[in-house]
Amino acid sequence: MTGHPAGMCRLAGGTFTMGSERFYREERPLREVRVEPFRLDPGPVTNAQFARFVAETGYRTQAELPLPGQPGHRAGSLVFRKPDRPVPLHDPSFWWQLDPAADWRHPEGAGSGLTGRQDHPVVHITHRDAQAYAAWAGKRLPSEAEWEFAARGGLAGADYAWGDELLPEGRQLANFWRGDFPWHREDGLAVAFTTAVGHFPANPFGLFDMIGNVWEWTADDYAERATSCPSCAAGQPALAETEKVIKGGSFLCAPSYCQRYRPAARQGLRADGSASHIGFRCAVSEAAIPAP
Repeated sequence: MTGHPAGMCRLAGGTFTMGSERFYREERPLREVRVEPFRLDPGPVTNAQFARFVAETGYRTQAELPLPGQPGHRAGSLVFRKPDRPVPLHDPSFWWQLDPAADWRHPEGAGSGLTGRQDHPVVHITHRDAQAYAAWAGKRLPSEAEWEFAARGGLAGADYAWGDELLPEGRQLANFWRGDFPWHREDGLAVAFTTAVGHFPANPFGLFDMIGNVWEWTADDYAERATSCPSCAAGQPALAETEKVIKGGSFLCAPSYCQRYRPAARQGLRADGSASHIGFRCAVSEAAIPAP
């Protein structure tokens, strides 16, 4: 597929203050960062978009591949399983399960599918999967700085993508967890977990779901700013050279557990990691766009 910026949002770039001193240690310190003009997909890549890529290329995601040395056994992916009662928050195994049947076509594992979810973000995507799609589309993954610049929407220093209040006038402006995590939601959202791209308002740059819904891969390696705080990023291992930065939080981020529904929030995830709340969007450098 020949890439082009049609439908992408143009961001003029500039210098902004990256990071936060108010939440988790890995977000510190505050620093001035400059990004060059670029374009960014208005929303995360959807199931319908990813299906077109697969139809044209025959690509198989890492979750769909057999385990090395174990013919007949698929790699699978991590799936969120909502408990039916309160559970200890120090042990994510109470709500995460490695499911060999889970992949982008089967977001909750065997028996699940994409009916009614064509416009939801594609999930169970590894960094390699995201890069493969981006290359096919003639695009790339955004850098961490580009991603955060875009998520802030020009609101310098704001905690959230829309300002400093999590629920301005009581309104929920992103798909994050309201209620008792991880067993009870009280925000009225379907327990299918992800929401359609565009379900919530765009930020001032015209970008959807920069906060919540799904974590999104960036191009950058993860550099530790030590943290021992809990995270809704599934299966986060000890630091390794293969970790990449994910941004934006997901439908599992909750005020009581993982307050990463913010532009400054960041986590590291192994490049071969995937889960039912991991997706991505693509970028293009303005300088790489051919003149008309």
